[in-house]
Amino acid sequence: MGIFPPCSSSETLGKLLGTVCGKIRDEPATEETKIKGTIVLMKKNVMDVTDLGASLLDRFYEVFGKGVSLQLISAVHGDPDKGNRGKLGKEAYLEDWVPKLTSLSAQDHATFNIEFPWDESFGVPGAFIIRNQHRNQFYLKTVTLEDVPEHGQLHFVCNSWIYPQHRYKYDRVFFTNKAYLPSDTPEPLRIYREEELTNLRGNSSGMLKEWDRVYDYAYYNDLGSPEKGKEFARPVIGGSKEYPYPRRGRTGRRPNKKDPDSESRLFLLSLNIYVPRDEKFSQVKFSDFIGYALKSMGQIMVPEIKSIFDKTINEFDTFQDVLNLYEGGIKLPEGHTLDKIREYIPGELLKELIRSDGEQLLKLPMPDVIKENKTAWRTDEEFGREMLAGVNPVLVRRLQEFPPTSKLDPQVYGNQNSTITREHIEKYMNGLTVDEAIEKHKLFILDHHDALMTFLRRINTTTTKTYASRTILLLQDDGTLKPIAIELSLPHEEGDLHGPISEVFTPSEHGAENCIWQLAKAYAAVNDSGYHQLICHWLNTHAVIEPFIIATNRQLSVLHPIYKLLQPHFRDTMHINAQARQILINAGGVLERTVFPARYAMEMSSAVYKNWNFTEQGLPEDLIKRGMVVQDPSQPHGLKLVIEDYPYAVDGLEIWYAIEAWVKEYSRFYYPTDDMVQGDTELQKWWTEVREEGHGDLKDEQWWPKMQTRDELINACTIIIWVASALHAAVNFGQYAYAGYLPNRPTVSRRFLPKPGTSEFEELESNPELAFLKTITAQLQTVIGVSLIEILSRHSTDEIYLGQRDTPDWTADKEPKEAFKQFSAALVEIETRILERNNDKGLRNRTGPVNVPYTFLYPNTSDYSRQSGLNVRGIPNSISI
Repeated sequence: MGIFPPCSSSETLGKLLGTVCGKIRDEPATEETKIKGTIVLMKKNVMDVTDLGASLLDRFYEVFGKGVSLQLISAVHGDPDKGNRGKLGKEAYLEDWVPKLTSLSAQDHATFNIEFPWDESFGVPGAFIIRNQHRNQFYLKTVTLEDVPEHGQLHFVCNSWIYPQHRYKYDRVFFTNKAYLPSDTPEPLRIYREEELTNLRGNSSGMLKEWDRVYDYAYYNDLGSPEKGKEFARPVIGGSKEYPYPRRGRTGRRPNKKDPDSESRLFLLSLNIYVPRDEKFSQVKFSDFIGYALKSMGQIMVPEIKSIFDKTINEFDTFQDVLNLYEGGIKLPEGHTLDKIREYIPGELLKELIRSDGEQLLKLPMPDVIKENKTAWRTDEEFGREMLAGVNPVLVRRLQEFPPTSKLDPQVYGNQNSTITREHIEKYMNGLTVDEAIEKHKLFILDHHDALMTFLRRINTTTTKTYASRTILLLQDDGTLKPIAIELSLPHEEGDLHGPISEVFTPSEHGAENCIWQLAKAYAAVNDSGYHQLICHWLNTHAVIEPFIIATNRQLSVLHPIYKLLQPHFRDTMHINAQARQILINAGGVLERTVFPARYAMEMSSAVYKNWNFTEQGLPEDLIKRGMVVQDPSQPHGLKLVIEDYPYAVDGLEIWYAIEAWVKEYSRFYYPTDDMVQGDTELQKWWTEVREEGHGDLKDEQWWPKMQTRDELINACTIIIWVASALHAAVNFGQYAYAGYLPNRPTVSRRFLPKPGTSEFEELESNPELAFLKTITAQLQTVIGVSLIEILSRHSTDEIYLGQRDTPDWTADKEPKEAFKQFSAALVEIETRILERNNDKGLRNRTGPVNVPYTFLYPNTSDYSRQSGLNVRGIPNSISI
C-alpha cells in the first residue's frame, strides 16, 4: 500500500493509461444503437489516500480490459434456457475510470458515463448486474439511463458498496426504483428478487467478513470477557425466560474459550466489528465520530491530570469546580508549566487541547441548562418541568390511586406499596385534598420503585449507594409541575419478604432540611438518568429496532414498497449498536462505569423488556397508558392532554399524526384492500420473523398485531418510524443540553443520606455544596459521562432528517412521491407552530426557569443547511447515533 495521495506523476500516469485503455477498446464504428447512462459512485481511494497502490493496480486492470462492467436485465423478456429469468444485455464498461481523478473529499462522488448496446427486442430493463474486476471496492450511489425506448429516463438507486467480484459467490443485482408487491413482480425479475433475499439471509454459519452482506440474528452474548475473571463475566442476554431481549445482528465470531456460550470479543478499541457493509457509517460520519471521540479522550485526560495537583483527587470541591469544565477550561496549576503536563499527554494530542493563549486547556461546551442561569436547575419548578420537556419526558404518569401501589409479587418482596401518606402531601396541595386532586387530574408520579427494588440489594454492593424512588408532583394552576414528596426506599435488612425500608421527604427552603430535599431530588434524578439511558433510550429505541432492520433486509425485497418506506429509518442503526456493544454496554464499558446499575445494567434492561409491548410504543397508546390523555370527542383525534402545556406530547402528537397520515397515503396506494395485505407473501414472512425471531422471547404475547388488515400495517409502520425517528430524537439529542451539567442529572450516587449526629450530617449543615458533590457522580465519572453524551448528542454532517430523502428519485411511483411532498410540507408547518409555542410566555414549560426552548421534536425539514454538531433541533430519519 502506498502512503501518499495522488500527485502530479500519478496524474500523468493516469492520463497515459487512459489513452492506452481507449486504444485497446477502440472498435470499428457501427450503426449499433446505444443507450447512454450516467453512474454516480465514490472510489475507495477518495476516503483512503493510503490505498494508492491498489488504485494504480486498478488502472492496470483497466488497461487489459478488466474494469467495471454492467449488464442490463430485461423486465419484459425471459431467457427460456435459464429458467425464464430476465434476458441479459451485452456487457458495457464504465468510461474514463483511469484518467478521472476523483476528489479526496469524503462526501464527493464522481460521475461516469456508460453506453449500453441496445436491441429493440430486449424490452424495458428492470435491473442490472454489476461486476467489479478491480482490487478495490467502491460505493455505487445511482445509475441513470437516458432515453430508454418506450420508457424514457430510468433510475436505479443503489447506495451500496461493490467489492471485487472474487469476494462474491453470486452476481450483484440492482433493480429500478419501481416498487412491486411480490405478486406484481414482472416474471423475468422474479427469480432475481428471490435470489437476492436468499443471499442476504446467508447460511447462519461461519465468521462474517466485511464484504459479506448477511443479515442474521444472535443473542447479546458478546458483552462479557469471562477470561478476565468473574468481575467481567456477564450472562447471555436474550433467548431465555430469565433474560429475554431483542436480537442483535450476528457476527459469527468464535466462542469465548472460558465460556462457550459467549462470543469472543474484539480488542477493546477495535472499530472493525461486523455489520453488513451497507449498514456502516458513511466516511463523512465516521470521520466526525472518530474526531469527536478523540476530542472526548482529551477532555477526559485533562481534568484527571489537573486532579493530580488538587487537594482532593477525583472530587469536585465546589460547584465552581464543575463550572470550570466549561468556563474557560482548566487553568494550569501555579508552579506547573506545560512541560509538566507533557509528561502526561502526548505532544500531538496536547496541541489539540491547548488554546491559542497557551494557558487554558480544552474546555467542554457550555450545556444549555446553565447558559443563562447557573442555579435555576436547582429549583423545584425546573425539576418538575424536565419530566415534561427535558431529556426524558416519557415516564411521568397521572396518579390514579393513592397511595401508589407496587406490582411486585408480595409473596417474594413483601408489601412494596408506598408509605407516602395524605398528611405528607396535603399541606403542599393548595387547599386540595388527595381525592379532589386525583379527580381533577392534578396528581402525577415519577415512579422508579419496582424496576430498581429487585436489583437494589446487588447494585448497592458496588460503589453505588442509592435508593428506589417515587416522586409525587402536583399540577399547579400555571400549568407547571411541583414536586411535593419523594419516597426513598431500601431493601429490608432482614430479607425481601419484610418489604422495603422507606423514608418520605417533602419540600423545604431552609437549613439542613433544604439540603436533604436537594439530595432527595438528586437520588430521584440518579434513578431517572440511569433508567433513561438503559431503558428509554437504549432498550426502547436502539435495541428494539434492530430486529426490524434485520427482518426487513431478510424478508422484504428492495422492490417491496414497505422496504422503500422503512429503509431510510434504519440508516446507521446496526453500526451504532455494534459500537455500543463494543465500548458502551459491555462489561467494564463506559456505561457500566458511569451509570448507577454498574455491572447489572443490562440485566436490569432485560428485566424491563419482559413488559415491553410493541403496540404501546406508539405515542397515543403510550399517553393513554400513562393517563396523560383522556378521551374527548371534541378534539381532532379524540384525545385531550391532561397537562395542556406538555411540550413533548404536544409536539409529539403533531409529528405522530403527520407520520401516520403519510404512511396511510403510501400504504393504501399499494394495498387497496385488506386481502392484499393478507396475500403479500413477503410481508407475512417479514412480520412472522419479527415476532418469532427478532423479538422471539415475546413471540407468544397476544398484543402483537396480526397483520391481516391495512390498518394493522399502517399502525405497525407508523410505530416503527416514530420510534426510529421522533422518539429517539426526543430522548437522545437533549442529553448534553440537560445532562452535560451533571449536577442537574447525576448518574451515580456514592453514599446514602447522612444521619443526624454523624460527621457527614455535620458536613451537610456546614458545607451543603460539598456534601452534595460528594454524594453524586465523582469527577472522573462525570467527565467520562459528559464526554460520552456530547458525542451522542451531536447531529452528523450528513444527517438526513424526517421529511427528507437522500435522492429525489427514491421511487418511480408518482402518487407516493406526491404524498411524501405533502408529508414534508406538513412538517414545515409543525416547525412554525413549535416556534410560536416556544415564544408564548404563557406556556411556562416550553422554556422554564433555565430558559431552554423545547426543540427536540423540531423536525428541521426546512433547514437544508443540515446543521451538525450540538444542535438541539432536528429529527433524523433514523437512530443514527
